[in-house]
Amino acid sequence: MAGQKPDVKHSLSIIPCFVFVEVVIMAGTVVLAYHFEYADTFPVHVQGFFCYDSAYAKPFPGPEDLSRAPPVLVYSLVTVIPTLTILAGELTAFFLQSNWREEKTIISGDCCYFNPLLRRIVRFLGVYSFGLFTTTIFANAGQVVTGNQTPHFLTVCRPNYTALGCLSSTQYVADKRACSGNSMLVTAARKAFPSKDAALSAYSAIYTVMYITLVFKIKGSRLAKPSICLALLCPAFLVGVVRVAEYRNHWSDVLAGFVTGGAIAAFLVTCVVNNFQSRQPATKKTLPPPPDKLASVPVMVLPCVQSPLEKITELRSRMSPDPGLCIFPATPDVLIPSRSVISEV
Repeated sequence: MAGQKPDVKHSLSIIPCFVFVEVVIMAGTVVLAYHFEYADTFPVHVQGFFCYDSAYAKPFPGPEDLSRAPPVLVYSLVTVIPTLTILAGELTAFFLQSNWREEKTIISGDCCYFNPLLRRIVRFLGVYSFGLFTTTIFANAGQVVTGNQTPHFLTVCRPNYTALGCLSSTQYVADKRACSGNSMLVTAARKAFPSKDAALSAYSAIYTVMYITLVFKIKGSRLAKPSICLALLCPAFLVGVVRVAEYRNHWSDVLAGFVTGGAIAAFLVTCVVNNFQSRQPATKKTLPPPPDKLASVPVMVLPCVQSPLEKITELRSRMSPDPGLCIFPATPDVLIPSRSVISEV
């Protein structure tokens, strides 16, 4: 309505909580992800293998950069697509819904405030970034703890079966010094479960799909929104297929990555950002006056005429002590229909 003041929400704790709680947690998550990814802080569990195991003797596909889904491409997709989608959705909703522009949150005095557009963008992108690093931590932690080998593990390991005394494929080798290949390739080949690329792709796709499903409102078409969601899920599925086809992961590794990323995305959307819902200003409802105020309503006296269609007992219950008069609430300039008055006059 014109001339209506915007809904002002006073909050003096949003800046301290954002600086000293969320920023600290985000920084700690980034540092932990860095140590899992690029440092030797957490050594990989050395798991043994069976001699001549064909499940781990696939050809070496080469470095990760030579893959059809290299890490640079995967990381770019999981960063750019959700960011552009959230920005487009929030800008569209902000300019189409006027009640968002009327709401603001006061931070300190009357000079600083966050409008709903800025709050939602920071919240959704911040939670998405937190989940992205959390997915990286979960995937790396699973790889470090389990130490499961990739399908090409024996190719880069180059074990000396003669020195190890391998006589049959059922003989298990637990010697940590069994591999004679490149130590960096061997260490990387022990990080297969779960697939980190599959986890990141699934997290990005599920988060973006849930955002589109819950926020976007496309009228007149039932297939537009499902088509967009399926198009976003397709790259994540293709990443998993490429990882298996190039002998970089097993199907179990890819499925575990999909479950990890999808579970983190569903948890953050449902429990942290509350299905991307915003707190709209409550509308004031007009309540009926309490019964104790009805006695103060002015009344007027009208002549009471008996109707042959009504019973005498019902008529007397509505009459005043004066049998010739009936009392009704007086409403100025409004005709009150009553069965006690004959309209033929």
